Amino acid sequence: MASTISNLIGQTAFASITLGNVIMICVALLLLYLAIAKGYEPLLLVPIAFGMLLVNLYPSIAEEGGLLWYFYQLDEWAILPSLIFLGVGALTDFGPLIANPKSFLLGAAAQFGVFAAFFLAMLWGFSDEQAAAVAIIGGADGPTSIYLAMKLGQKELLGPIAVAAYSYMALVPIIQPPIMKMFTTEKERKIKMDQLREVSRRERIAFPIVVTIVVALLLPSTAPLIGMLMLGNLFRECGVVRQLKDTASNALMYIVVIFLGTSVGGTTSAERFLQVSTLKIIVLGLCAFAIATFAGVIFGKVMCVATGGKVNPLIGAAGVSAVPMSARVAQKVGAEADPTNFLLMHAMGPNVAGVIGTAVAAGVFMAIFGI
Repeated sequence: MASTISNLIGQTAFASITLGNVIMICVALLLLYLAIAKGYEPLLLVPIAFGMLLVNLYPSIAEEGGLLWYFYQLDEWAILPSLIFLGVGALTDFGPLIANPKSFLLGAAAQFGVFAAFFLAMLWGFSDEQAAAVAIIGGADGPTSIYLAMKLGQKELLGPIAVAAYSYMALVPIIQPPIMKMFTTEKERKIKMDQLREVSRRERIAFPIVVTIVVALLLPSTAPLIGMLMLGNLFRECGVVRQLKDTASNALMYIVVIFLGTSVGGTTSAERFLQVSTLKIIVLGLCAFAIATFAGVIFGKVMCVATGGKVNPLIGAAGVSAVPMSARVAQKVGAEADPTNFLLMHAMGPNVAGVIGTAVAAGVFMAIFGI
């Protein structure tokens, strides 16, 4: 009887749980609270946090042959991030970007945060490949962060990178406004922009095709991400495959989010996550995101001067690819200065340009390292 009881106790999590596991379980519960009670990116934080909870209660679930291990293989093969981009493309209206191509410049300016963080990470002791994987957090694009980390062989850093990327995406309304207000004047925040022109159906259909051709020719390594993003958008705009558009933007995307979120959470075991490098990644990710916001706003100010005061610098902060949250933040800060100011559609141009820009930045890193 004693042996039976001993074996039973030995099979419970109490027999192997560590202080590190307890800490990570508490972190998982905090993330669940933020996602459910506060509404911070619940579609992603709920599965990530629950995967974190599972792997710290039952580590074998993420080992070879375990449930989350099979999910993780889809990350390693770059399948899940690419399918997320398919859904994002089907949900995204590139009309504001097509109507105002100068928005590409604001999306590109925000990538300055990525490359600044790259050099900071190297100065802080990360290898070149590790620094690139960490720096892409500045784009505020979770799937691209996961994609690049796997392509650069940074499996050990995947958990901290993904959690940091999605956390900062959720914290956009908290992080960005102080930076936007610090580097703009009230007069600039009150600038009203002219209404965007109407974009024709022909332009909307041509856009994803042209972007795919140009980007894939220049940076072939980005073809999986940009290709799926533009395929999803073509489903949306061509008007003849409504069923595919609906599937990509709803059922398929939500299925992929479940797999992606739980597999990312499964990489956050205490042994992997509770390290000094994790704290460094979180700090560097915040620096990258703050610098990206700053760079976007400053370039917005440059465009404001160049156009004789026709561009509100706030829309530059939307150059990070947290769609559509960054654009909404630009609208909110502008409306605080003048309640009659409507910047949302103008901010959506740089916002969707940031999605393309972050994928291109990832492609540049892969080209640098010969991948």
